[in-house]
Amino acid sequence: QVQLLESGGGLVQPGGSLTLSCAASGSIFTINFMGWYRQAPGKERELVASWQSGGIINYADSVKGRFSISRDAAGSHLDLQMDSLQPEDTAVYYCHAVGRGWGSPSSLNYWGQGTQVTVSS
Repeated sequence: QVQLLESGGGLVQPGGSLTLSCAASGSIFTINFMGWYRQAPGKERELVASWQSGGIINYADSVKGRFSISRDAAGSHLDLQMDSLQPEDTAVYYCHAVGRGWGSPSSLNYWGQGTQVTVSS
């Protein structure tokens, strides 16, 4: 079993900051990809920031310079630091990982349940 647990969502004012955390737990063997996605009402789910094997980090253009990610040494935890938040950042944020659990012969996609981020005055 592999489970992703997100935390840190909430309500903030424009210009504020928030940190989202994603922790992978369970029978984890390897994680090759880990990232944060978001989906706003009426919009497609989009990649916000991600890490993958080789240390490759990607950010959506809309968040460059405002958001940053950090990964722990074990590769099972990914934080999303969000600064200068704006109303357009309002969305449900999902943690996503691709990897293998001890009970799986191949890589699978794992998703967290999502955490709501609302930016409003």
